[in-house]
Amino acid sequence: MKKITTLLMFFVATAMFAQEEAPAPKFNFSGSVDAYYRANFTAPNDENHVAPGSSFANLPGFALGMVNLVASYEGKKTGFVADLMFGPRGTDAIFNSPMYPVGNEEIGTGNIVAQLYAYWNVSESVKLTIGNFNTFLGYEVISPVVNFNYSTSYLFSYGPFTHTGLKADFTLSEDFSLMLGVMNDTDITEFNPTGDYAFGAQLGYSGQFLNVLVDPSFFEIDFTGGFDLSDTFFLGINAAHLSYEDNGGSFTGGAIYPQYSISESFTAGLRAEYFSESDFGAGGIGAYDANGDGSVFALTLTGSYAIENLTIKPEIRLDSTSEEGAFWDNDIMPSKSLGSFVLAAIYSF
Repeated sequence: MKKITTLLMFFVATAMFAQEEAPAPKFNFSGSVDAYYRANFTAPNDENHVAPGSSFANLPGFALGMVNLVASYEGKKTGFVADLMFGPRGTDAIFNSPMYPVGNEEIGTGNIVAQLYAYWNVSESVKLTIGNFNTFLGYEVISPVVNFNYSTSYLFSYGPFTHTGLKADFTLSEDFSLMLGVMNDTDITEFNPTGDYAFGAQLGYSGQFLNVLVDPSFFEIDFTGGFDLSDTFFLGINAAHLSYEDNGGSFTGGAIYPQYSISESFTAGLRAEYFSESDFGAGGIGAYDANGDGSVFALTLTGSYAIENLTIKPEIRLDSTSEEGAFWDNDIMPSKSLGSFVLAAIYSF
C-alpha cells in the first residue's frame, strides 16, 4: 500500500512539474483610450487651425485621440497579434495608405488595422514574424501609452509608422541582437501592387539600436537608444538621416529625451529636437522656402501623473522654424514660432 501511495505521489508530482515546464497557451486582450485639450498661446484657436507640423494631438479645443484594442495569443512556439485603432489618431496613423485598383474595387484605405501579424519562435534565439508590424525605426510609436510625450516628434511624424513583410529576429548573445527583414514599399500595408520591396536591418547592443531601411525610393539610417543614468533619471536618444534617390530630397534630425521620476506617481520629461529638411518642396517645413529647405527646433515639456490605470499629461510645446510663414501669430501674420499647450488623459487596460 505504501508503494502504491508513493507511486501515485510520484506521478502527481511529475504531472505538476510537466505543467510548469510547458505553460498553457495564453490569450490576452488589452488596449487604451485617450482624449485631450489643446490651445495655442501665440496663435488663434479658431478655424485657422494653427498647429505644430508633427503628427497627432493637433486638433483645437477638446478633442479625441483614439481607441486602441489589442488581442494576442501566445502558444508554446507560435502566436499572433491583432492591433486595431479607431479615432482621429488612428486615422492619421493608418488610414492614409494609398488607394490601388484590384479587379473591380480599390484597396488601401478605410481599414482599422495598425498591426496584424503571426510569429514562430523557431528556437530560443530565432523568431520569424510575418504580417504588418510597427516600424523598427525611431524612438516613438503610434500608441500614446508607450510614448512619454503626448504630442509626437518631427522625426517620428515623417515616418514610416508600420511595415508589412517578413522579418527574422536573432538573439546573438546576452547583449547583442540582430533583425533582418524584407517588406513592401513603405506605407503600402495591405498588399504590394508595385512589385518593389524594401529591406531593413537592426543591430542591437544593450538597449542601443542601429537601424537601416533601404526602400526603392529612399535610404534611411537611424539610431535609437537610452540610458538609465540613475534610479530616477533616464536619457533617451534618437537621430536619423533619410535621403531620396529620385529628387535628392533629404531630412536629418536628432532628439534627446531626459526624464526624471519625482515620485512613484509623477515623472517630468523634456523632448528637445532639431529637425531639418532639404529639397522637400510642397508640404513640410521647407514648403515656405523656394528650394524646399527648412528646419525646426522644438522643445516639449511633459508631466506624467499616474492614478491607477489613468495617466494625466499636461504638456507645453514651443516650435521655432527657420522659415517665416510656418505658423501664424495672433494677428494672423506669418510667424516662425508657435507656443501651445496640451492636457491629455490616457486610460490603459
